[in-house]
Amino acid sequence: MAFPNISDIIATTIESRTRQIADNVTKNNAILMKLEQKGKIKPFSGGYKILQELSFAENTNGGWYSGYDILPVGVSDVISAAEFNIKQAAVPVVISGLEMLQNAGREKMIDLLDARLSVAESTLANLISGGLYSDGTGAGGKEIDGLDAAVPLDPTTGTYGGIDRATWTFWRNQFVDAAAADPTTIQGLFNDLWVKQVRGTDRPDLIMVDNTVWSTYVESLQAQQRFTSPETGNLGFPTIKYMDADVCLDGGIGGFCPAGTAFFLNTDYLHYRPHSSRNMVPLSPNRRYATNQDAEVQILAWAGNLTCSGAQFQGRLDVNA
Repeated sequence: MAFPNISDIIATTIESRTRQIADNVTKNNAILMKLEQKGKIKPFSGGYKILQELSFAENTNGGWYSGYDILPVGVSDVISAAEFNIKQAAVPVVISGLEMLQNAGREKMIDLLDARLSVAESTLANLISGGLYSDGTGAGGKEIDGLDAAVPLDPTTGTYGGIDRATWTFWRNQFVDAAAADPTTIQGLFNDLWVKQVRGTDRPDLIMVDNTVWSTYVESLQAQQRFTSPETGNLGFPTIKYMDADVCLDGGIGGFCPAGTAFFLNTDYLHYRPHSSRNMVPLSPNRRYATNQDAEVQILAWAGNLTCSGAQFQGRLDVNA
């Protein structure tokens, strides 16, 4: 039996599943799924940084006028875009020489690769899902600029997307700090944060919570109030409603939402920005060897970031003592 070209099989198998893997990673996370529903997954094609046009920035030249009044047309110091670094993630797919011998034949090798790719896919999905909550400083600053960066505990300090929050007040998220919460107080805390984020039709549409906030909120509801959203519920995410926003649990086993936290997100102003040429694809589809080992290696890779165009429309509730 002719021994199959392992490198070609690895590369072509990964390439054929690239779109499927990218879709599965999206469906594995309620935040990404909501962004996909709203068309907020927008690949970028190049540049040193990811530029995100802002949806709100004040122009001091705006104002009322009458008749022949001279209209102000001078240059206004307005920030028009936030800048985000390109973050990268990768997972190796490795086949040892012994496994090649044990799985000689194209069909057996593809079966083995499917199993390895499933593990790589879930690993990368967990990396990105965890990164969506990070502050961007993990792994030496290589992690995604996630919700801990976009919606921090202290919205008055720090730089996010290249914009200094201490200087630009429109770039500060909303925040409610509570020493504790119980079923008699949790809805009042939700109300306090929600009203801070409403502007016309703008309001939170997705609320990500940990175990503590989820349990407390569920206990505060009457049985008839505990209904799920068909969009998220049908895909397996535990979801109930607050106002018209989906309240989604990201806790349980292996959850990523920080303890005692609820993120009130307006996903109209959040954007998942993978690179168009590096979205769950094999690096160097040509032959790759494991140095000094009897093995073949291929790398499943991703590059991009989570960006925000309206920080003031995002909110965070903290119920930690």
